[in-house]
Amino acid sequence: MNQDYIRVNTNIGIYSKLNSILPWKPGKITGNIPQGDMPGDRAQGFGDLVPKAETVFKELVILLPEAVKNNPYERAVVSVSGGSGTGKTGIASLLSYYLSQAGIGSYTLSGDNYPYRIPVYNDAERLMVFRRAALQGLIDAGGYTPERFKQIQIWQEHDLDADKGHISKNPWYSPYIEAGRQGLKQYLGTGKEIAFDEVNSIIHAFKDGASEIWLKRMGRTNSELWYDKTDFSNINVLVIEWTHGNSDYLKGVDIPVFLNSTPQETLEYRKKRARDKNIESPFTTMVLGIEQELLYSQAHKAKIILSKTGKILTYKEYKELIQKGGSKYE
Repeated sequence: MNQDYIRVNTNIGIYSKLNSILPWKPGKITGNIPQGDMPGDRAQGFGDLVPKAETVFKELVILLPEAVKNNPYERAVVSVSGGSGTGKTGIASLLSYYLSQAGIGSYTLSGDNYPYRIPVYNDAERLMVFRRAALQGLIDAGGYTPERFKQIQIWQEHDLDADKGHISKNPWYSPYIEAGRQGLKQYLGTGKEIAFDEVNSIIHAFKDGASEIWLKRMGRTNSELWYDKTDFSNINVLVIEWTHGNSDYLKGVDIPVFLNSTPQETLEYRKKRARDKNIESPFTTMVLGIEQELLYSQAHKAKIILSKTGKILTYKEYKELIQKGGSKYE
């Protein structure tokens, strides 16, 4: 990434300005609401996200003053993470709007610009990662034969080879599922799939006072890949909306916000958006389960956790919710 940027110290008293709006009370939403920078990606209406965003913002403005105080340029990075359908895009947009209404410049960055491959190619790579690991696992377990592969190939052609239900009638198939899932876990949400280093360099440049930063734009086709030089001279809060906004690979986030959901809720949301070719396939179910495990394992780092019903949770309350069946892994 091009690191040609100019260091500036705006010295505009953001710390004092944030403190002056405490306690924050929501006002009427008017004018344009800033959106994320993913090409073609827009919040699907705000609806019940408004009270949720208000709840998050009340917590956020309590934490932000200390975060900007610790940066020489009075800048802070907020991430909004969670599964599909939790309202990341809408809530992040509303948080940026509330900041701008308070006279604090913010920018909403979509992490979905930073996988190495456009969605259709990344979906194909995920499947190949699963199948390579699965077949190797079957070989290592001594269960691979040409005859069995003929059956596997039939399941593959119908996108059914990730169905663990096959094991009941074919016990030899267990290593295929287990090794394939393990291989997929080593790819999803890691540096093999996503350019975390590029996002980290953006965060570093921003917190180091950059007035301009080159940002990646990636849509859903081969021709939708470019960079825009973006003006950050009046921006003090960078809001990153992303499934992986609380990832261990992401560095420099001051206030991680986590929006909770279950894999079932994520699946229903993806059905509505119709973005996945085989949304109800066993493989998609496996992917969502692994993503949910990642989100759960990272939740302890979040400074703000919001339940699906819009309630602020402590990490202890979040764990209790999971244990009571508030999430289910496949």
